[in-house]
Amino acid sequence: MEDTIFAPSTAVGGAIAVLRVSGSRAAEAERLLDRPLAKEPGRMRFARVMDGSEPVDDVMAVYFAAPHSYTGEDMVEIDCHGGHQTVQKILSLLSELGFRPAEGGEFTKRAFLNGKLDLSQAEAVMDVIMADAEQSRRAALRQLHGSVSRAIHGVEQSLLDALSGIDAAIDYPDEAEEDCLLQLPEQLADARGQIRRLLDEGRRGRVLRDGLRVVILGRPNVGKSSLMNALAGFERAIVTDIAGTTRDVLDERLSFDGVPVRLIDTAGIREAADQAERIGVDRALMEMRRADVLLVLVDGSVPLTAEDTALLLQTEGEVRRILVQNKSDLPQVAVLEGALPVSAKTGLGLDALRREVLRLAAPGDADADCITNERHLNALERALGALEHAAEAAELDCVATDIRGALHALGEITGTDVDAAVIDRIFARFCVGK
Repeated sequence: MEDTIFAPSTAVGGAIAVLRVSGSRAAEAERLLDRPLAKEPGRMRFARVMDGSEPVDDVMAVYFAAPHSYTGEDMVEIDCHGGHQTVQKILSLLSELGFRPAEGGEFTKRAFLNGKLDLSQAEAVMDVIMADAEQSRRAALRQLHGSVSRAIHGVEQSLLDALSGIDAAIDYPDEAEEDCLLQLPEQLADARGQIRRLLDEGRRGRVLRDGLRVVILGRPNVGKSSLMNALAGFERAIVTDIAGTTRDVLDERLSFDGVPVRLIDTAGIREAADQAERIGVDRALMEMRRADVLLVLVDGSVPLTAEDTALLLQTEGEVRRILVQNKSDLPQVAVLEGALPVSAKTGLGLDALRREVLRLAAPGDADADCITNERHLNALERALGALEHAAEAAELDCVATDIRGALHALGEITGTDVDAAVIDRIFARFCVGK
């Protein structure tokens, strides 16, 4: 990290662009300005970017001295006008100073390597950026502020206490206190309990990051695409009177009362007439297996068909199935017991449908310290597996090995014990400038 990097931290083309410079030579960016940076770090100053004697742009510039910056290094931020030509000209001038364009996520990676953030907090930076619903934003922000770190630290402390007692008993068997070994089963049980709670909360809270998968199923022409458009609030799916118009899966991200939802419209389920429709039906059935909530639609204005009955039987017993009787604005012929009456045309019943989806599958309080990252959940499962193995081990040194394995898995979450390849893979998904 000896080189100095630069990149725009905002999208080019807006009114204002923020350009970041980080590294030991960052303060040299003032060579582009017609006046020095403010001597007091963190104080913004008006200046003009110059290309020799030619003015380029009027800007605001600020200097942050290490370690009191986002990356933990010397940093300079330049707020310039956001036009493409202006931004590219200033970036070109920064390059001429010998600075290097930053790679994706390199600023946050440097913040992690310099101890400004742990790995779970660094990952939460991208989650805050990508949050597309209110509860997603709140959950990501709590993780950025250290909620995951605190939860993992509590488990680690329990395991370190247990491990210190085992190590003392192995190294100094005559002097080790018997209480240490007597407490070991309780300590391990407590750690397993903490991890199980984190996993249980995390499986529910994962919705806040990835969205609740709500799949619309039904035979052709029951109004699946119309319902998707009504819930989305715009014409996302093509709607015609021709059965089988939808041949593929359509996926739209929405928000139900602040909870992110992935609403998925599928091809009508029936005996396919051609290969394209057959593929669509197969994909619909695959989405059915992956759903958090199934919306099974029937057309209440006509009698139930054999295809309706077959789908109702196929999804019977699904705990997160919602029966929806569409076209309730028309005279009703088929009345399905337990079904929610809705009209995609008039909007009747849509609010009740949203509430029922959330009642069935929405996560708990977004302010709870839940873990939503799939990588973190996988590491917790490995830690739990190691501790369950430890509970069955007969020899103390085997128990100690399993505890160290659990600590290694937990360390992968916060970054205290993680391979460089994992770090590179995490930051590779970041945008440039973050």
